[in-house]
Amino acid sequence: MQVLKVIAEGVTTSFRYPHFMMQIHPTFEMPPPATIYGHIASALGRWFDPREVRFAYHFTYQAKVEDLEHIFLLAPNPARSKDIPFEPVLQGGLNPFSRTLLFQPRLILYLDRPDWLEAFRSPRYAVVLGRSQDLFTYTEVSIVELAQSKEVYLEHTLLPYETHQWTHRGYAVLMPRWIDYERGRRPTFEKYFIVHDRLHCPNDLLFFTQAQTPVFWYDPQSPAVQGRHLGLVFHSFCDD
Repeated sequence: MQVLKVIAEGVTTSFRYPHFMMQIHPTFEMPPPATIYGHIASALGRWFDPREVRFAYHFTYQAKVEDLEHIFLLAPNPARSKDIPFEPVLQGGLNPFSRTLLFQPRLILYLDRPDWLEAFRSPRYAVVLGRSQDLFTYTEVSIVELAQSKEVYLEHTLLPYETHQWTHRGYAVLMPRWIDYERGRRPTFEKYFIVHDRLHCPNDLLFFTQAQTPVFWYDPQSPAVQGRHLGLVFHSFCDD
């Protein structure tokens, strides 16, 4: 299978939990699928049908740090001039909160749309991942021919939630899967399994019969570890 391989690197990023509003903003340790969708749309310069593409990725960072930020609470000025349509005033002063940041993030994104190569070589909008100020740069954009094998390694990636029954070396998480901008930014959520430690497949996954051992796509250009290459598990943004 031919896929588009994009390597993006930045200084900081943060993927805020959507239900934390005040005082503390923790971060997911992997970019949610909804963030990946927005990243792709930014390169294309348009919203696209979420059924058009499947994705896999490998994401790392060097450190996790805490940053103190402030929010200015604004409100319309009741004494504004009629000639000024909106004149905000400060309301309630500053609202300090702690935000968790991921330092030196690096994303290797695989898309089953090799025809989008030129869009990522010349992205329509500024390249960001996470917040609008978390600027990234593409260090590699290429077409890769994937291969298949039962013997791969998985690490620093997002896996289907069902993976929890095969290994304890990871954790389950509920993430925003896709945000429908045509329906008032209606979000959909999905359970996933995050893995950081390297899993040698099938050795580190508990399958009860040989027939259950899956065949993985893998990147032949990835570093070889004990004769294995980086395995990839592709996700979709919505159900078929």
